[in-house]
Amino acid sequence: MVDAHVSRRTLLAAGLAIPAVPGHRGTTYRWRNVEMVGGGFVPGIVFNQTEPGLVYARTDIGGAYRWHARQRRWVPMLDWVGWDQWGYTGVVSLATDAVDPDRVYLAVGTYTNDWDLNNGAILRSRDRGATWKVSPLPFKLGGNMPGRGMGERLAVDPNRNDILYLGVRGGHGLWRSTDRGVTWARVASFPNPGNYVLDPSDASGYSSDNQGVLWVTFDPRTGSRRRPTRTIYVGVADKENILYRSTDAGATWERVPGQPTGYLPHKGVLDHAGGFLYIATSDTAGPYDGGKGDVWRLDTATGEWARISPVPSTSGDNTFGYSGLTIDRQHPDTIMVATQISWWPDVVFFRSTDRGATWTRAWDFAGYPNRTNRYDIDISESPWLTWNATPPLPEQTPKLGWMTESVEIDPFDSNHLLYGTGATIYGTDNLTDWDTGGTVHISVRARGLEEVAVLDLISPPSGAHLLSAVGDIGGFVHHDFRNPGRMHANPTISSTTSIDLAELAPGVIARVGNGNAPRFGISTDGGTTWTPAATEPAGTTGGGTVAVGADGTRIVWAPAGGEVAWSADAGATWTASAGVPADARVESDRADAAVFYAYAAGVFYRSADGGATFAATAATGLPAEGTVRFKAVPGAAGDVWLAGGEEGGVYGLWRSTDGGASFTRLSSVEEADAVGFGKAARGRSYPSVFITAQVRGVRGIFRSDDAGKRWVRVNDDRHQYAWTGAAITGDPRVFGRVYLATNGRGIVYGDPVG
Repeated sequence: MVDAHVSRRTLLAAGLAIPAVPGHRGTTYRWRNVEMVGGGFVPGIVFNQTEPGLVYARTDIGGAYRWHARQRRWVPMLDWVGWDQWGYTGVVSLATDAVDPDRVYLAVGTYTNDWDLNNGAILRSRDRGATWKVSPLPFKLGGNMPGRGMGERLAVDPNRNDILYLGVRGGHGLWRSTDRGVTWARVASFPNPGNYVLDPSDASGYSSDNQGVLWVTFDPRTGSRRRPTRTIYVGVADKENILYRSTDAGATWERVPGQPTGYLPHKGVLDHAGGFLYIATSDTAGPYDGGKGDVWRLDTATGEWARISPVPSTSGDNTFGYSGLTIDRQHPDTIMVATQISWWPDVVFFRSTDRGATWTRAWDFAGYPNRTNRYDIDISESPWLTWNATPPLPEQTPKLGWMTESVEIDPFDSNHLLYGTGATIYGTDNLTDWDTGGTVHISVRARGLEEVAVLDLISPPSGAHLLSAVGDIGGFVHHDFRNPGRMHANPTISSTTSIDLAELAPGVIARVGNGNAPRFGISTDGGTTWTPAATEPAGTTGGGTVAVGADGTRIVWAPAGGEVAWSADAGATWTASAGVPADARVESDRADAAVFYAYAAGVFYRSADGGATFAATAATGLPAEGTVRFKAVPGAAGDVWLAGGEEGGVYGLWRSTDGGASFTRLSSVEEADAVGFGKAARGRSYPSVFITAQVRGVRGIFRSDDAGKRWVRVNDDRHQYAWTGAAITGDPRVFGRVYLATNGRGIVYGDPVG
């Protein structure tokens, strides 16, 4: 396999100078996050074993991060990933080199089915993630697939660091590199590629994939600087054959005798001092489920196995498996393990100081439903972690965790622990107080790590600068961007799909989303307070899109599963709109309060009576396939821009100045996926136009200050953020500022330098 270097376009742009579209002058932008602080699943946290303070985190769709100790925040390492290789932001596994701590490796690829068209790759860095080289693989990897919390699948030999191993799903087995990850070959002698499949009947391929080889653990005592490690343990997704061992540096392999069966080995951690291998098992691959499991200890010197489960699978009290597993390297008789999974009332962490002979819990019942906790939690960095809820005991908010598949004690500091959840990273600096009856102080440690999929954005002309619609955590009102903002409440919608404001009365804002009803909320004070809708359009199953008329008196909602409907009483009642298909996307005119627009399957619709009736316009040549997003221009009645389509078909950017009766394609834009508007340039009256698009062969984020005659690229090759097609908008109060929705890196915004 050849070694492929990332091109200059995708990695090596120097400084912040932005290459403009050929023939046009560039500009310079500074890019930062609108901070929410966390937001997504962190399945892996990895400490370097020889350099104190060097720690990395991987996410399932949002790339990988390195901890910056002085700034106390995570530094993103994959913002250079471009549109065509968006799957590289799904990180299957991460390995940091104990021999040369400057080296770090990532196994990347988001899906193994046809959702991701590209194969996976190994990314290699010699400067702790500042720059990367790419080694393509001949198969796909699945950073966002079932079982993504198991591992680590990627490992560097702690003695001969030119040797790496990679466990692969999909029946591809175990792979090895002998040249620091440049080239890879299958280990032909490895006998078992795994056989566990979550759901063989899943036609999408998402749950019907063999989960394969799960983790690789070296015994560093069996090698030296000039000799590769001879004893290697490998966990496999095969409930009857979970563990294999090589004692000749990977030349031959054997099934480890006496091993337990019946469950999947989520984690395997070796005590380098005592020679004990600990394995945490569960009946499913997770991360969302797990109902039975055990913890095992293997004495590698004698071959003796011992079940050391805090609650064994044979007990009626065992309603969970086990996953997050760690050893205190300073005191290796001390181990910890987490439940996989205990949604209600909470995750349980177990801690043992005698190699699993006895255990204590992070919390206990004190006369049901009361709890006694060994910890407290400070969520001031992310106050939204209460989810606007006060659940009844024994559930508490914030939760100790969920999906806690990575629980890691710092190898150089017994008091320092980090662990990932489905929404953040928590940590503590006084862990050993657990053992003396003290209170372990846990706090959010996710600053800098922004891992959410953003679905819609609005920037009002007054009040808060930004309101967002976000997957899984609802969305926020941001007055400034260095703090998490205020999570939308009343209703708290799990995934907000669309948000809109009244252009001439911007305090009126509506949002809709997925989850249980109510799925609609309206605000009349710019998002400070909200009121849920009392009813929904008939058949509603999800959010869809929502549009607020220019003066705020009418709302049109096109929900998932239901009919397009309008309301003149802030959502108290809904009336079906006539003449528009149920799956249409809706928007409002930003100047004429009576006018609404809709789009479906290549047909543009217009309503002149507040959404009561729609009629198809005569516009032709628009994309009938793919995703289409469109917006009307503030202050200009009938001025509409439309972006969308799909590769290989009709795909581009169009403008109408007659309310959608006709559209003209902008020839310089080959592909476009979202369009938005910001403050006009000095001396101009027309708003700046922002697009996420391909212009004259270059993919990026573009701005036009002259209604699309000329475009300038405003992002650079180090700030591409993978897939950015969901939403884009300018700020009507700050010239040049652009807000960009990403699929896993949160909201990023750019300001012109100077």
